[in-house]
Amino acid sequence: MPGESVADVTIPERVREFIAAPRIVTIGTTGADGAPHQAVAWYRLEPDDRILLNSRYPRRWPADLQRDQRVSLAIPDGGDLMRWVGLGGVVETIVEDVVRAREDICELAVRYDDAAPERLAEFRSQPRISFRIRITSVHDHLGDD
Repeated sequence: MPGESVADVTIPERVREFIAAPRIVTIGTTGADGAPHQAVAWYRLEPDDRILLNSRYPRRWPADLQRDQRVSLAIPDGGDLMRWVGLGGVVETIVEDVVRAREDICELAVRYDDAAPERLAEFRSQPRISFRIRITSVHDHLGDD
């Protein structure tokens, strides 16, 4: 199902600017039994308007995304939690190449907390997986500007 046929959406510029900042994302997936599941993670908006997610493997939400590529993302403003952006998406690419996925988490670690070399070494020893998410819907809850 990666890359299933769902139309791309145009991301409004104010939403793009908001989600380009290093914020935390809540990831919503559907379990094999149909139950919803949420997790919190780092992410990155890619130049082609895809969202990069990465996780240590195995965890529940990556397994959910490998089985059912639909995902819901909520990105709140850390200063005002009533300001947030919701994104619907579908997995476009699963990066199972451990070396590439480890580099993805290291890049995210530097983006979020300027990770110390020992933290990067830890990430480079872990089993990792990355997902590139194609955005299929945008829910702007940023308020009036």
